[in-house]
Amino acid sequence: MNVGSPAAGADPEPMMEMNMTPLIDVMLVLIIMLIITIPKQNHSVNLNMPVGAPPPIVSTPPVVITVDVDFDGTILWNNEVVPDRAALEAKMNAVSAMPDADQPEVHLRPNKLVEYKYVAGVMATAQRLGVKKIGMVGNEQFQ
Repeated sequence: MNVGSPAAGADPEPMMEMNMTPLIDVMLVLIIMLIITIPKQNHSVNLNMPVGAPPPIVSTPPVVITVDVDFDGTILWNNEVVPDRAALEAKMNAVSAMPDADQPEVHLRPNKLVEYKYVAGVMATAQRLGVKKIGMVGNEQFQ
């Protein structure tokens, strides 16, 4: 170790080594922050799968109710206009009151030009009232 001042007229020697400790500390902190902020990758879809024995094969075709949603939000139940939300809920209540095995299939057919809020309203009503067999029909028009 060199103690004291350099000899007269001699230049001080430059430090040849870089202190790497602060650089490594900063890099480790950045790596930890990156690991913490990366969201958990979850690509799963929750499905309600049937439990128990498979259902018996039914030879008779199921009863089908078609619910059309027209371009202006008009709801048709088997080609009959439903005047308001209360009438739709009454019809959905009648369907959901049936036992699960006897419930008719509800086929929801939205018009290509209808706003989504009308279709979502019908689906939310069906879900809230407990309609088990509901499906979208005519999805190929949206592709």
